[in-house]
Amino acid sequence: MKSGCRAEQARLRTAERLTNLLAVLCIVAWWVFWLTMTNRATPEVALTATEVAILDQLGGDTTGPARPTVSHSLVAIAKLGGYLARTKDPPPGNMVIWRGLTRLMDIQLGFELSRRLVGN
Repeated sequence: MKSGCRAEQARLRTAERLTNLLAVLCIVAWWVFWLTMTNRATPEVALTATEVAILDQLGGDTTGPARPTVSHSLVAIAKLGGYLARTKDPPPGNMVIWRGLTRLMDIQLGFELSRRLVGN
């Protein structure tokens, strides 16, 4: 929350606003941590079909695995955050996942907006 979400830069003036911000940031931080730990524990899918399709297109993998795992998706997200995915590299950490998720959400927002514009 401190470095990834930049909670210290919010400069909120009331305790109520700070409480609301921290509540949202706790959920975001939990989601990033959960995604990182889920990759290490179980190979279940944790993303929507749209997110998986976007990651496959960005990674140049148009076919993708038949059943995408958290590990496959997490590495793709981490690559968006600057992870190099070399064979000797340790698993991606929370900061790299956070940067990748932020970038993925921006790309997904643009994708959804373009879909709406083309549909109208």
